[in-house]
Formats: sequence, C-alpha cells, structure tokens
Amino acid sequence: MKKVTIKTVYLVMSLFLMLVMPLILTGCSASEDDEEPISRTGFAMNTVIKIDLYDTTDSTILDECFALCTQYEAIFSRTLTTSELYQINHDESNQVSVSDDMYKLLSIGISYGDLSSGLFDITIAPLSDLWNFSSDSPTVPTDDEINALLPLVDYKTLSLTEDQVLIRENPDTMIDLGAIAKGYIADRIKDYLITQGVTSAVINLGGNVLCIGSKPDGSSFHIGIQKPFAAQDEIAAAFELTNMSVVTSGIYERYFEEDGILYHHLLDVSTGYPCSNDLQSVTILSSDSVDGDALSTTCFLLGLDDGMALIDSMDGFYAMFITSDGLTHFSKGADQFLMN
Repeated sequence: MKKVTIKTVYLVMSLFLMLVMPLILTGCSASEDDEEPISRTGFAMNTVIKIDLYDTTDSTILDECFALCTQYEAIFSRTLTTSELYQINHDESNQVSVSDDMYKLLSIGISYGDLSSGLFDITIAPLSDLWNFSSDSPTVPTDDEINALLPLVDYKTLSLTEDQVLIRENPDTMIDLGAIAKGYIADRIKDYLITQGVTSAVINLGGNVLCIGSKPDGSSFHIGIQKPFAAQDEIAAAFELTNMSVVTSGIYERYFEEDGILYHHLLDVSTGYPCSNDLQSVTILSSDSVDGDALSTTCFLLGLDDGMALIDSMDGFYAMFITSDGLTHFSKGADQFLMN
C-alpha cells in the first residue's frame, strides 16, 4: 500500500518560523527588557508575516507595511486571478507591458537564471503545478507527464525591452516568482521603514528575515536557523546580525513521502524531479533579501561544492549549508556572524 505523508509549512501558522527565526535571546538586562518593540503578525502571500519595530511607537507605520504586502501580492501572486502575474501568465499574446515592480523582479529572476546556468528558472510554474506540493494528497507525476512539460521550462524564452515590455517566445510559458518575491517585498518594506525614520526593526516574511540596523542598545539581532526535520525550537546555528538579511531554502519546507521516498519542492529543471544531492538546506546572509532569496535556491540546486564556490566568489554574501548527515558547512567569513 502506498503511504503518503505531507508537511506544508506555508499553510500552518504555528510553523511559519520553520526556516529562520528571531531568537528570544536579547539578553537578561533590565534595559533590554524595557525595549519591547511594537509588533504585528498577519497572513498574506500564503505565508505569515511578522514585523517588529523597536524605535517607534507609531502603529500607523505597521498599517502601511501590511498594506504594502497586499499591494505586492496583487502584483506577484500566481494564484490570485486579479494579480498582474496571473494576467501575464494567461495572456494569449507573446508581448505584454509590465509595471515597474514586475519589470524589476523579472529582470532579477532572469539575471539569476544566467548566474546559475539555468538551474534557477522563473518559468518553472508548469512543473510546480504538476507536482502540487501544496495539495492535501500530492502524488509523484509520471515520466510522460513531466517530459511533456519540460520544453515549457526555459527562462531564456523570456526577454524584456527597455520600455518595459515582456516578450514570451512561447505564450504557453508560465512564470513563477515565488523563489524571489518575498525577498523583494521585504526589501521594499525596508525602504519604506527607512523613509519613516525607522532604524531598528525586524521584518519576517514567512521565514525570510531582514534586520534593519541593530537593537536600540546597539547590539546585534540574534537570528536562529532551525535544524532540518527537527522540532521548531531546535536550532542548527544562530547568527548575530546588524542590517542584514537571512534566507533559508530547504527540503523540509514542502515535501511528501511516497513509497518510502521523500519528494521535496526544489525541482531540477533538467529532469523535472526534485533535486537530488546531499543537502538539506542552504542559508544565505546578505544585504538585500531578494538576493538571499535567489541565492538560497540557486546554491541548493548547485550542491555543496559548486554552491560554496559561487558564494565564496561573491563579495558581501555568506552561506551555511547543512548536509544530509546533519553537518554544517560555512562559506568564507560566515563564521564571524555566529553567536558564541
């Protein structure tokens, strides 16, 4: 008999910190205990959002942050029928004008396709739909089903003109920006907060964490990375960060088991099947969250050796890889952020 078990982080609020979590490790001094942030938690973009502001008591700023999430969901959602991306994916022509934000994010997605030699591919939507990891009862597709869709997955069939027109060589091409949208949105929320004079905050979009500045006392924020497949409060490592982003991609985010085999959502576009390597997760530290979002996926797909080589070649980026044996591997300089 076929046994199927499912774990879908995005649908369960209590698990939204599965990947990256601000730790309750702000110290024991009375002065720190007095510096409680104003905070709000909500649900948008199929994930839980939490924003903590440490140096303001103006709750209208939080109102605007959540309004921005709604605004960007109306642009980047692939399932919201009124969204810009949905309209693009269902446009029967091969040319469509796009908004400023869509143009910017598509450009980023295409650039990471180039950087990864096509492993990171924003046209993966047909395969993602076929596997349907968010279903209550996902099953492994047949080889024929996968092979029929593989020709549709090729980001190189997309191009952008200077006047912000997206050209799709094949109108059947479907775009999925889920691997970079949360990072982009976190960066835009940060931009807004800075205009409001906020210099100490933590933005958490479903595990994509972006720290603005440091805590009010000048100390770093403490961010913990969950141990794969462990209880929510089991930490693989913890970082001390100031004005940095933390993003993790892992096989324990969305997966199911069938006939004793684990199938996860990080798909290899060359085969149409989940990427098969010895990695459980990749965490990226960076200044901009959109880069961490893209690189966590890219480095996972590249594997430990090639992923590590890529990060080590890039200034200002750091990574932690967790392999299937539970060991942690750090890129050059990443250990400087580890909590003692």
